[in-house]
Amino acid sequence: MNKLRSGGLKTGTTALRPSVFAAVVGIAGVLFSATPAAAQGSASTAASAPAKPVKVALIESLSGAFANTGEAVYRNVYWAMERVNARGGVQLPASSGGPRPLALERYDSKGQNEEALSALRAAIDDGAQVILQGNSSATAAVLIEAINKHNEREPNKRVIFLNYSAVDPILTNEKCSFWHFRFDAHADMRMAALMEVMREDKALKSVYLIGQDYSFGQAVLREAKKQLAAQRPDVAVVGDELHPIGRVKDFAPYAVKIKTSGAQAVVTGNWGNDLTLLVKAAREVGYEGSFYTFYGNALGAPAAIGDAGIGKVVAVADWLPNVPGAQSEAFYQSFRTRFPKPQDDYVHMRMQLMVEALAQSIERAGSTDAVAVARQMESANVQLSGQGGSMRAADHQFQQALVVGVMDKKGAPGVKFDVEGSGYGFRVVRQIAAAKAQQPHSCTMTRF
Repeated sequence: MNKLRSGGLKTGTTALRPSVFAAVVGIAGVLFSATPAAAQGSASTAASAPAKPVKVALIESLSGAFANTGEAVYRNVYWAMERVNARGGVQLPASSGGPRPLALERYDSKGQNEEALSALRAAIDDGAQVILQGNSSATAAVLIEAINKHNEREPNKRVIFLNYSAVDPILTNEKCSFWHFRFDAHADMRMAALMEVMREDKALKSVYLIGQDYSFGQAVLREAKKQLAAQRPDVAVVGDELHPIGRVKDFAPYAVKIKTSGAQAVVTGNWGNDLTLLVKAAREVGYEGSFYTFYGNALGAPAAIGDAGIGKVVAVADWLPNVPGAQSEAFYQSFRTRFPKPQDDYVHMRMQLMVEALAQSIERAGSTDAVAVARQMESANVQLSGQGGSMRAADHQFQQALVVGVMDKKGAPGVKFDVEGSGYGFRVVRQIAAAKAQQPHSCTMTRF
């Protein structure tokens, strides 16, 4: 297990020196000396000693096949924490240490569950109070189980788990936990959003289902078949296939099968290189159908498919850069100013809202005690740049609006921004309110 402390933001081999995040590396007193005395007990006290940071541990694939996805998460969470620390950190009473910065530390899971469990133990030993993870539902499941056991065994060192991308529905249903909070729409919610567009595509008569062979990929294909049967029984499923996650280097054989099947569209939950390589292979074998995706809007996928994807690659997200509105546009442009490299262009609104919810919950709790913070997180309600959402206490599933976009060339109507300098962006074709995006749950939770 490789652990990397986040004293400075690193992307690849380039260190980006943050302007305000120095609060977490030993000079918090300088940053907080400008905050009101009432909020920090006394300005002189805050200035005399650095504030003790609230340690947040990111457990993610930071090496290997999915390193780019882990680094994208890191940039997003780091940027969100910069925003909190720039306004003085989380505002706590003097009895709880006064205003405190959020400190992000990175732990490399290498895409392996055992490594993630080792990282969890190391993070807790290092004093982490909040655990972040998301880029694998299988990993999220083992972390939930491990955190449940740890919090029961060591009530004085309890932690909470914030999940930003692990979207297997089971995590807020059968495996729901008081300590776990999900900030991404789960697979069934995302599939229902995609179905809003598929339902209107009357020319669509056949689809090929393909996904990664683990809990999330299986859940996506299962829900796709269920929702197609209910809403588009006229559409034939001409392929239903799972492949090893993160191990396929040549998707040409899969692409040939897709083309040979005659499928007019592919439905996939693939992410990272498993998506990029799939769409690239499909283009190379001459497949001309559409792609209905969960994550087709970045990490190389648009550039890989090129002009062949115009009007044919569909992606669902909690937010897209071309969501209409001045606040949304300003939010995106501020991210691009902070991270100007094209390869760093992947911003997630939900991760920003997650960090805002964490700060809000700590402040409302008046402490960093895991039980107190979790109780406040159950009623978190946050807004940022015209977007927002709220936590559903019953299952700890964040409720937020969803959008569906279709790939087009930059400069086309509704496509002011492209992604990753590819020349292609996503035009928003459907906006789904949080009340409509929500799904029922089967969670029975033990509360503390």
